[in-house]
Amino acid sequence: MAVDVAGIDIASFVLRVSVGGTLIAHGWNHAFGGGRIEGTAGWFESMGLRPGRPHALMATGTELGAGLLLLLGLLTPLAAAGAVGTMVVAFITAHLRNGFFIFRPGQGYEYVLMIIMVACALGALGGAGASLDGVLGVSDDLSGWTGLTITALAGGLGAALLLAAFWRPARPEAP
Repeated sequence: MAVDVAGIDIASFVLRVSVGGTLIAHGWNHAFGGGRIEGTAGWFESMGLRPGRPHALMATGTELGAGLLLLLGLLTPLAAAGAVGTMVVAFITAHLRNGFFIFRPGQGYEYVLMIIMVACALGALGGAGASLDGVLGVSDDLSGWTGLTITALAGGLGAALLLAAFWRPARPEAP
């Protein structure tokens, strides 16, 4: 069975643009939207991510940087790991307790789970032909199981380290 390389190139490009653009918009909103970094920091603190400001800066920088790398198709599995990491943190700190559906009160985790899975797929696809990874000749080396492993491990470990360092949720009051 022949592999349709053009299909892989197109799929990678479409996914990189959609996830990369979404991450950039999300990071931009954290930095320059309504509450800016200080508002984002306060919101993160309310979820137990303390101190909020360093976490807000790291999350914003990761979203902007990973989004740009995905748009360019540069180090695609590592860029996708940035998406996985930020979304795993959001999954655990903000959405898991609200159930699956995003329309539930407090917003469920379906949206962040979908981004995690698409980012993992991007890691497996790699940058493909229409990317800087392709131009640099590293796309084949950074795709398949290698790309997926880099994406899942780096994203998961990054999230775990961040949660260990910053997540201090409020403890329920004793009855």
